[in-house]
Amino acid sequence: MTATAEARDLATAAARAAADKKATDVVLLDVSERLVITDVFVIASAPNERQIGAIVDNIEEKLRIAGHKPVRREGAREGRWVLLDYVDVVVHVQHTEERAFYGLERLWKDCPHIEVTGLEPQPEDDEGADGDQGTDAP
Repeated sequence: MTATAEARDLATAAARAAADKKATDVVLLDVSERLVITDVFVIASAPNERQIGAIVDNIEEKLRIAGHKPVRREGAREGRWVLLDYVDVVVHVQHTEERAFYGLERLWKDCPHIEVTGLEPQPEDDEGADGDQGTDAP
């Protein structure tokens, strides 16, 4: 089972909204075969809390215009890792340091990536590299 077309479209809209506010390393993961509670994770980063807030606000605004409202919003007060739960799509906007520490991509490395046209491609350095921590070291 793969993510539904609706979930993929919603995740793509969230990714584009994040990119509009200069989110870095925007990644979409199809977690539908591993989790029953959601289909897609959208993961994005920013270097400071103010930018995280701007990214989150833009995602909420763009998805609200498209007729979607999050059922849960967590972490907004601290501003270092905000989670927006749209049921079929969960958006994680993380401070760059939190993202490196928690490594959601490493935890879900077996899940397929969803490509979004127009977003800068992400390096696929995890393929066949068991134990790779995603660092740039040789």
